[in-house]
Amino acid sequence: MAAIYSLYIINKSGGLIFYKDYGSKGRMDTNDSLRVASLWHSMHAISQQLSPTNGCSGIELLEADTFDLHCFQSLTGTKYFVVCETGTQHMEALLKVIYELYTDYVLKNPFYEMEMPIRCELFDINLTQAIQKDRVALLGR
Repeated sequence: MAAIYSLYIINKSGGLIFYKDYGSKGRMDTNDSLRVASLWHSMHAISQQLSPTNGCSGIELLEADTFDLHCFQSLTGTKYFVVCETGTQHMEALLKVIYELYTDYVLKNPFYEMEMPIRCELFDINLTQAIQKDRVALLGR
């Protein structure tokens, strides 16, 4: 069973720019993935405003009965989140690796337009390798 069910990348205005399914129990169609991304963007923004502490960056972990959702927001407002098995550890580190891959292979691509869907082969290849390394590391624990 896969530890990571899916990965989403949302631009600063709430648009889904990348989605990858890694074997979740119920595959989502394109419309469902767009709804999940939009809902998460809204919940994240609301949580920042309603937080009783100053400087809150929003929800970083959402724990449910059947999954966990880990989120990382970059300084530019781009959100990276994974839906994974409950109790999966070290997702924060994986999200930072995904952010580094995004900066190295997407933002440095001269043909990529900001805020648009990600269509970059090198990003896909390196992302797949990072996810596979993470799965191997989880099996070793």
